[in-house]
Amino acid sequence: MQNVFRHSSLQFQLTAVQINRILRANEQSVKIPEFDGKNLNPVLKFESNQLPANSPNEDRRSAATCLQTKGMMFGVFDGHAGYACAQAVSERLFYYIAVALMSQKNLEEIEFAMEHVKPVLPILQWYKPPNHYIYRESASLYLDHLRVFWQELIDHDNAEGMSTGDSLAYAFKRLDSDISLEAQVPLDNDIMRNMAIQVAFAGSTACVAHVDNIDLHVANSGDCRAVLGVQEEDGSWSSLPLTHDHNALNPSELARVRSEHPKLEENTVVTGNRLLGLLMPFRAFGDVCFKWSKELQQSILENGFDLETLDIYHYAPPNYLTPPYLTVDPELTYHKLRPQDKFLILATDGLWDMLSNDEAVRLVAEHLTGIHLEEPVAASERQVKLGQMHSLLLKRRARAVPSRDPNVATHLIRHSIGTNEYGEIEQVQLAAMMSLPEDLTRMYRDDITVTVVYFNSDLIKAHYKENNLRFL
Repeated sequence: MQNVFRHSSLQFQLTAVQINRILRANEQSVKIPEFDGKNLNPVLKFESNQLPANSPNEDRRSAATCLQTKGMMFGVFDGHAGYACAQAVSERLFYYIAVALMSQKNLEEIEFAMEHVKPVLPILQWYKPPNHYIYRESASLYLDHLRVFWQELIDHDNAEGMSTGDSLAYAFKRLDSDISLEAQVPLDNDIMRNMAIQVAFAGSTACVAHVDNIDLHVANSGDCRAVLGVQEEDGSWSSLPLTHDHNALNPSELARVRSEHPKLEENTVVTGNRLLGLLMPFRAFGDVCFKWSKELQQSILENGFDLETLDIYHYAPPNYLTPPYLTVDPELTYHKLRPQDKFLILATDGLWDMLSNDEAVRLVAEHLTGIHLEEPVAASERQVKLGQMHSLLLKRRARAVPSRDPNVATHLIRHSIGTNEYGEIEQVQLAAMMSLPEDLTRMYRDDITVTVVYFNSDLIKAHYKENNLRFL
């Protein structure tokens, strides 16, 4: 960190007001109606924020309510080799999931409306963040492929639609297949054609949560994370991870990748903790340069594309012998929400590079219970464990100071880049990290995207009581 300080001393020193303005520029806070007209909602509210390191930011985020089925969806998407793939996935994936969840009857109604050029019932209600934008040029292509998807689902003759877990898994794989196909088929529109190539050759990890009543499903491809914040009856807090990182630091994931290729590639498929020595995540959308054959890549890229203008720097990785090396297949987790499950943190690896699961839950718990309104921890409290949070709260009630961040996602981001070894904000360190020029920021941290979802504990508790009575 000393190098950061040394460099930043040459830069214009940001004031606290300027730091806050930057940190809060991408904030989002949404309170969810308790009753949506059909069902009581298990989500009270969610808060989200982003802090870019790349220019432009390669992370994306999405949140939406499924209008034709029950449930809400939240997602974070970490792009690499540019933002193109993360952007496309953030726009499209929720539609694929929602369509897979729909009943045969609803799908037939949508198809009838499309065929007869009638108004189509909306599928999703989006909660758009302040920096939201979409690929308008590709909207018609995206709708065409979504329609082919629901037509195939109609042909499957599944009256009730897929289960949530199957819908998540199928949607991930189908969207990735469509991304690959769109880069291969001829497109008349040059803008759409160039965009399809950019999306396919860039990549994106994804972590998506679907919440329906007390049923929480998480689908994860890559190294984003979903972590539950749990508060026991005695007030103690704990973190419950719902995902595993898909990278070389995960022994089972490393074994999986090696097992999918011949023995002679055992020492080359992962080198320097990267796939073929290049890619950190072992699961992702796009990244067709790790999925297609060399011959297919060459035939597509030699078809009149200006690769430099498209910012595609393609070369065959060493030891590229038995593709595909990369999959999008998500790891699925199901969790039945309990009254003690208070919130869910979804974040890209830019946050987890800086904070552990326990540290992130502690910071949100502080914010939720009011500790963030008080002055920094005393020396005797610095080594407090997560389970001792409740007693710490009681000790510090009297030492109140004004709140710094009303938005808990901003609270997490501020602490991830500005705290010392004791978890205290150091203004000099924070200013130094925020003052780095664009060309140096990526050397010290990644893009950070955080969404925190708060659950309706009273509703969840009522559900348990109701079911206990039912089974007596």
